[in-house]
Amino acid sequence: MNLQNTSRKLRIALVPPLWAKVAPGTSGGVEGIVYVLAEELVKQGHEVTVFTSSDSPTSARIRAVCKRNMIEAMEKSLAWEYEYYETCNIAEALQQSDSFDLIHFHVGCYAIPLGAFSRTPILHTLHNPITPDAIWLLNRYANAAVTAVSQQQIAEIPENRRQKIRVIYNGCDFESYDFSASPGKYLAFLGRISKEKSPLDAIEIAKRAGLPIVVAGQPLDQEEQAYFKEKIEPLIDGENVIYIGQADHQQKVTLLKDAGAFLFPIQWDEPFGVVMIEAMACGTPVIAFQRGSVKEVVDFGKTGFYADSIGALIPLVPRALALDRGTVRDHARQRFGQVKMVDGYLKSYESVLNRGEDKQLSFTRAGRT
Repeated sequence: MNLQNTSRKLRIALVPPLWAKVAPGTSGGVEGIVYVLAEELVKQGHEVTVFTSSDSPTSARIRAVCKRNMIEAMEKSLAWEYEYYETCNIAEALQQSDSFDLIHFHVGCYAIPLGAFSRTPILHTLHNPITPDAIWLLNRYANAAVTAVSQQQIAEIPENRRQKIRVIYNGCDFESYDFSASPGKYLAFLGRISKEKSPLDAIEIAKRAGLPIVVAGQPLDQEEQAYFKEKIEPLIDGENVIYIGQADHQQKVTLLKDAGAFLFPIQWDEPFGVVMIEAMACGTPVIAFQRGSVKEVVDFGKTGFYADSIGALIPLVPRALALDRGTVRDHARQRFGQVKMVDGYLKSYESVLNRGEDKQLSFTRAGRT
């Protein structure tokens, strides 16, 4: 079936992690991307089913293996071992594979070996860093259809396998983010309160730039709670360092659109960083450490700036504040609008489905021989 030559709508199953709701403004980056993908696919007329928790407010159909997302369930001591729920979610999607034209997994490499049990074609999107174990698995299942979210993410995969992996950048619904042409008078940080995200460095950048900072986010485990108590909480004074905790979607939009710039001083090689394009959707430029996919997401001098150290970033703060915010939003929309992301996935669906038809045809011919 060639999707470019038919108006047929697809029956698509999306299988995200179960940590967070499939919703806008979610604390789970992958679940937020799946929400955007599901909404746009539904808008384009496809029949979409999401295997997630029943508290997810997506307009797609929901097949739920649990009532609450795992973050909330574990906070309320209603669940203890995440792996049981994710394994069940994967298994139920595969068990119902006859109901779909294609299953699209967003759970890393975990579902790749199990894809052999599916009766319908599968696409796997990798959202997390690629470890040596993931490389081993990708090589072992060299024919599995896989996409990634940045070139940097797959840079360590051997070329013969890497060339089979299509990169599709994450996107967001720009219409759900308010634009502000006037730069705010503070810097913003939004993310997990962890060493990897480094709100501590964000606070230091703001201090040395002579600007207040508003910090949003929460620690998600005991290690992160200890980091918050020891490193961040003593710096919160309600004037120069303002902490607002976890932000829902509307709070996130308000924080980002009223900020002069968004700080992204990551201390790890983040595969993408959706919050950067969420800031750009508000017209807010990004100031980031040059790690992970930052160079692929931030267009230096147009949507923000990046450097290798705090000292190198400080002179870039006034330059970021002077950027034209309309240009920031428009340029980012061209690169990371949800329609572009969904078009990329539909092309991958086409490739996977056509490959499945070719395989079935070869089996049929072999049977007739």
